[in-house]
Amino acid sequence: MIVLLATVLLLFQLVLVARVVVDWVGVLSPAGGARIGGVRRVVHGLTEPVIAPVRRVLPPLRLGGLGIDLAFTVVFLAVVVLRSVLLSY
Repeated sequence: MIVLLATVLLLFQLVLVARVVVDWVGVLSPAGGARIGGVRRVVHGLTEPVIAPVRRVLPPLRLGGLGIDLAFTVVFLAVVVLRSVLLSY
């Protein structure tokens, strides 16, 4: 059971990494971002229900024109720590 949960967390972690990639593709190449719109919708659909509640408590940090999504970072680190704890048993 623990291994199954750790595997689900690993898959979610990979989807979070995919979210970073598709978001950066959209920022760096607007034309490329349009081509992966379907992937972006799926990735955001899977991750946003977990990230949104954290974002309500911890809004993005504004540094001039740049915004850093601390909620994403907190969720990613929580998944890494939780997975490490599970695998230590």
